[in-house]
Amino acid sequence: MIVRPAIRPPAIRWPSKRRPHYDAARMGKLPLSRFKVIDLTRARAGPTAVRQLADWGAEVLKIESPDNDATEVGSRASPDFQNLHRNKRSLTLNLKNPEAVEILKRLVENADVLVENYRPDVKRRLGIDYDRLRAINPRLVYASISGFGQDGPYADRPGLDQIAQGMGGLMSITGLAGQGPVRVGIAIADLTAGVFCAMGILLALLEREESGEGQWVQTSLLAAQVAMLDFQAARWLLAGEVPEQAGNNAVQGARRRTTRRRSGLLERQGATAQSRPAQRGDRGDHPHPRVGTMD
Repeated sequence: MIVRPAIRPPAIRWPSKRRPHYDAARMGKLPLSRFKVIDLTRARAGPTAVRQLADWGAEVLKIESPDNDATEVGSRASPDFQNLHRNKRSLTLNLKNPEAVEILKRLVENADVLVENYRPDVKRRLGIDYDRLRAINPRLVYASISGFGQDGPYADRPGLDQIAQGMGGLMSITGLAGQGPVRVGIAIADLTAGVFCAMGILLALLEREESGEGQWVQTSLLAAQVAMLDFQAARWLLAGEVPEQAGNNAVQGARRRTTRRRSGLLERQGATAQSRPAQRGDRGDHPHPRVGTMD
């Protein structure tokens, strides 16, 4: 549906909740079906966050720009676009036009969640930052995904997945020893930032049941990537160890490595530091005769 900014409709109504592919009588209501979500995001991290909510039943209205025939993830008919934006409805608004912004604000009046991934200076310039929309709807949960956070020296810089993978340390521990920095095969910084954002939104909605007020949820590609370093970051913080590339060999817990056999690749797992010493050829109770502990 296209709303031309020059024509102000008499009322702004959310689309019907009915979905052709969803049998309410058979499946019952999905857990987030009572929530209305406005999706202002582009690229991958933001749409991933909103997709989580849409898959759990939230009523999502994606706001698209008039020139959105081709997107950062391919054409509208591409597998990537269809995967990212499933279970959403769309409305075209040119937010550079003040009348379109007014239409958006009228939608915000009845929304539960708004998710955006504009740079901080852009949303302030458009007049759709948290403070202005909270004045319209104090119960609104406003979620922001950025490259490097909403403040600080890099706040106004655009963020990309591969940059976050590099700056977050992931590329230095991925790949074979001595290979040099290696990018993970999926957009891991984008995806984890999106999942963390969805988690934050759910927590904010739970808290709203107690306080009656929404709040500003924030995450970034860099923060998500640093969080995902997990035990590798703890090795440096607690033991002063600098993690290195190890290929398919495990560096913590049970010793694991991938070896090649005539039947293909085989993942082998050995004894942990807490278990008895492994004996050559000891298969233990493993159901597969070709898999045993490593000496």
